Amino acid sequence: MNSEIRNLSPQNIWNHFADLNAVPRASKKEERVIAFMVQFGKDLGLETLVDTVGNVIIKKPASTGMENRKTVVLQSHLDMVHQKNTDTDFDFDTQGIEMHVEDGWVKAKGTTLGADNGLGVAAIMSVLAATDLAHPAIEALFTIDEETGMTGAMGLEAGLLDGEILLNLDTEEDDEIGMGCAGGVDITATRSYTEMETPDLCLAYKITVSGLNGGHSGMDIHKGLANANKLMNRLLFDGFENFGLRIATINGGSLRNAIPRESHATVVIDQVAKEPFLFETEDHIKTIKEEFASLEPNLSIHIETTELPKKVMDLGVQEGFIKSVYAALNGVYRMSPDIDGLVETSNNIARIKVEAGQIYVGCLTRSSSETNKYDLATSIRAAFELSGFEVRFSGDYPGWQPNINSEILTLLDSIYQKQQGKKAHIAACHAGLECGILGQNYPNIDMVSFGPTIRGAHSPDERAEIKSTQKFWDFLVEILKNIPVKA
Repeated sequence: MNSEIRNLSPQNIWNHFADLNAVPRASKKEERVIAFMVQFGKDLGLETLVDTVGNVIIKKPASTGMENRKTVVLQSHLDMVHQKNTDTDFDFDTQGIEMHVEDGWVKAKGTTLGADNGLGVAAIMSVLAATDLAHPAIEALFTIDEETGMTGAMGLEAGLLDGEILLNLDTEEDDEIGMGCAGGVDITATRSYTEMETPDLCLAYKITVSGLNGGHSGMDIHKGLANANKLMNRLLFDGFENFGLRIATINGGSLRNAIPRESHATVVIDQVAKEPFLFETEDHIKTIKEEFASLEPNLSIHIETTELPKKVMDLGVQEGFIKSVYAALNGVYRMSPDIDGLVETSNNIARIKVEAGQIYVGCLTRSSSETNKYDLATSIRAAFELSGFEVRFSGDYPGWQPNINSEILTLLDSIYQKQQGKKAHIAACHAGLECGILGQNYPNIDMVSFGPTIRGAHSPDERAEIKSTQKFWDFLVEILKNIPVKA
């Protein structure tokens, strides 16, 4: 029950998080959470405004004795990724997230938790509501639509903020201080096809790939996790090459920034090929499961008979489509040559849908190098254009270039060492943070990112560590006490 969440420490964060998680807040559907935040600011008697795109800004004066310190922007995003397990009955548009405690972690019941970035939002709410906290002047910036395009950050106008320091609370390792992040670009490949009458003397099968871990397409891309769209394509390619398999429909993946966990396809084959097709497909499934045994222990690939569809994809387009998906890179393209262990450039084949004469393929390419981002994006574009697809780039956003001479980074490093007795891990990340975009309109602001430990973001396995959340709060409180004086 959510009531047990409210008794966790620090109670201020967990209570605000529970309040926030009672409000549906899907990307591009943030009307209710915007109203919630506006009411929160007004109830505190603080200056509260909503900009032209929907970002909420709440300003709080400095506490007594802190008036001469630099103004700090505390920033997190309001929206959350909506994902649920297939067997979970849940309506994200009407229901609040149902949470529980398990082995030192807060989890949701079969859905994403919203700790990304809800715990950051809750921490900022705690600062705004506090009456006994030493802090400089605060500008709380709650952006919208971070998860599906970062349009909130992109639409934030220059001149709305006066802060000299920005603390982004969207990092998911509590021993990490972020000083840079990847940029990204969405790739959409589409084309139409002729629907052909299903040949006579055919059988239909439904193939289902499920049970994968999924996860964040930036933070988890280096782990070698299975991509449901790529696994499905292997099976379709083999069936087409050896048994003349025909595709009726495909529905794989969901969100651009989530590694696909499931894919469903309806296919047909000649009756005479039934036995060898099933034998080889089962053998191929066994091979795939063996390949991913340690990484994807819950992987399920199921094939069953189904009602014969009336239409299938024409052979010419089908062959090009399957080969294009095979050719398009999924996963890590290049590691950073400058920062050990950092993924520089990657691609996630996030969404594939085939239905009613239309093919849709959606990818998200990330990179901390603008040139390599477009090198990889162009190679993916080429793979699909060779098969007659129309390919479009959209949602381009820049990375956040590291500043090793950052004053606020030095301060956080010092405080972390005093509190924990060891150095923090200072690094850039392969996720897309809003800092790079915000820095375009506020080029002189000094930025850094940190947060509590969160696992499984963008999947129903998302969970937030309770002990880490207390550590995160203590860190934030100490940072605010020690913000440098104005120049």
